Amino acid sequence: MKKAAVVFLLAAAIGLIALLFGNTGAAGGSASETEYLRIHIRANSNGEADQAVKYKVRDGIVAYLTPVAASCTTKEQAIDAISERLEDVEAVAERVLRENGYSYGARASIRAEEFPTRVYDGVTLEAGIYDALIVELGTGAGDNWWCVVYPPLCFTGGNVSVTYRSKILEIIQNFFDK
Repeated sequence: MKKAAVVFLLAAAIGLIALLFGNTGAAGGSASETEYLRIHIRANSNGEADQAVKYKVRDGIVAYLTPVAASCTTKEQAIDAISERLEDVEAVAERVLRENGYSYGARASIRAEEFPTRVYDGVTLEAGIYDALIVELGTGAGDNWWCVVYPPLCFTGGNVSVTYRSKILEIIQNFFDK
């Protein structure tokens, strides 16, 4: 009976916390905005060739960053690791562009950008301002491709997997295991 009362109190506390903090919106920095590092690759133009090479650049960048993203356990680690490699990201993009006959370059940066609501493999990211790796090809004026670097929702090649854990659930399970 005592354990049931503790579980009830924990559930009530969790519910209260969810009510108080669960509806923060874009200005309040919701969890979805603070836990994710997104990626945005902007094509040079909307021309068919520029759009096609954008996807080839995407493939090159994803292949390069997959092991980097997989080694990170926090968004801050991902930002630091990718920030240290921005020149390499640009070099990968420019190599793919040159291999495909393009003379324009690429620029990479990490900055806060506004994103619309998107769903990635069942995970919904609400519209808002997110930290993102931005890669602009040439003028960067064309349609774009976007996804999530951390956790690596779009960087799941090889043996990379994303595991979500609940610290509250772990505490409750530890309580009952005693």
